[in-house]
Amino acid sequence: MSADSVIVIARDALYCIIITAAPALLVSLIIGLTVSVFQTVTSIQEQTLTFVPKILGIFLTIMLLGHWMLNNIVTYMTALWNDIPLYIH
Repeated sequence: MSADSVIVIARDALYCIIITAAPALLVSLIIGLTVSVFQTVTSIQEQTLTFVPKILGIFLTIMLLGHWMLNNIVTYMTALWNDIPLYIH
């Protein structure tokens, strides 16, 4: 296995991780910014106020996109396992 093969595998793995995690992270970011603006406008300085909306938002995102996320990871792992004979030589 050459260094180029390792770099390609690592690049594809990072791409798969980023694409799979992006929806949940974006929902968390949007909810966090919305709650922060709400806290600024109302002068509420409670640090724990953002946790419940973020948890609910991420839970809802995983419920809606969980099948796609799991399919994305399984597709990558299947391709990786199928290419093992290529990496051995």
